Amino acid sequence: MKNILKAFVVVLLFVAGVSAQAQTATVKIGYVDFAQIVSVMPGQDSINQKLQAHVSSLEAQLKAMQTEYEAKLNDYQAKQATMSQIIKQTKEKEIMDLQQRIEAFNQQAQYEIQNKQMELTQPLIDRIQNAIKAVGKENGFTYILNGNEQIILYSDGGINVLPLVKKKLGIK
Repeated sequence: MKNILKAFVVVLLFVAGVSAQAQTATVKIGYVDFAQIVSVMPGQDSINQKLQAHVSSLEAQLKAMQTEYEAKLNDYQAKQATMSQIIKQTKEKEIMDLQQRIEAFNQQAQYEIQNKQMELTQPLIDRIQNAIKAVGKENGFTYILNGNEQIILYSDGGINVLPLVKKKLGIK
């Protein structure tokens, strides 16, 4: 019986100690506007220029395809009355195939633009995330939220860590 009582007291003291520790632990929450950091990061102009060059290249290819499509369509419409049935069908198939290629190219171009943007911005995003993690660790934050996202249901203050992250990234 004495052993059970001793074990009970030890467990009770352990639970009380853990409970007291949990009550004294403070949660420090900060927030930062991630989009604002991205917009002021050095190198953003270079990324935009590279992306725009890629977009321009794809637009030039699309325009060439559309010009070819319009020329074939105009030629077909102008000569349609004098064409034999087999030539009409062949020309119509050519025009429809070209139209499908244009649509497929357009979809692929959008996919490529998204991938190029991710490829160009990922190193920048990684740098910002590493700076945010470092600021969090250095300043004892439990959480740092993206203040631009409306995920905060209640806030009584909070600490904007944007200046600390900018300082970590060397941005004034």
